[in-house]
Amino acid sequence: MSDQKKSLCVERNFDSLFNSHYETARNYIYYKCGNLQQAEDIVQDAFVKMWKKCAEVIFEKAKSLLYTICNNAMRNEFDHQKVVLRHRNTAIKAEKNNESPDFLLEMEDFRAKLESAISNLSDKEREVFLLSRIDKKTYKEIADITNISVKAVERRMSNAFINLRKVLGDHLKF
Repeated sequence: MSDQKKSLCVERNFDSLFNSHYETARNYIYYKCGNLQQAEDIVQDAFVKMWKKCAEVIFEKAKSLLYTICNNAMRNEFDHQKVVLRHRNTAIKAEKNNESPDFLLEMEDFRAKLESAISNLSDKEREVFLLSRIDKKTYKEIADITNISVKAVERRMSNAFINLRKVLGDHLKF
């Protein structure tokens, strides 16, 4: 019974893995490739591969294997292309509020500058920065997801902050 409890072939265990890690894995790949549909496809394919080979997968290592499969699939598709993150336009709608049109214009300009600055970070810096700031992952969780040390995560975050401040100025608070 204890073997069945740890098996990925048990539908309940597989569902638990899927529900726990699908969104984070999808976001992880999305931050790398900039295409949400493609990220969803890659993660879904990774789960299909894991289900087909569930008997060969050690349950305790399934999370790590999921990220490895996703990362390898993404690299295979984009081996010859430079990955650039494009944020979806989040148009600021001027609903009836007290903000002046000048303020709204400044906000839109800043948002565009910020998106550009983030997209110009190196792939590794952008990945760590977005996992931390958008997904609210801890440095330890990011290290587990990306298979790097916590110190490497700290270094990449520091470099990301330095590069963003160069572009956006020192008035930013991260």
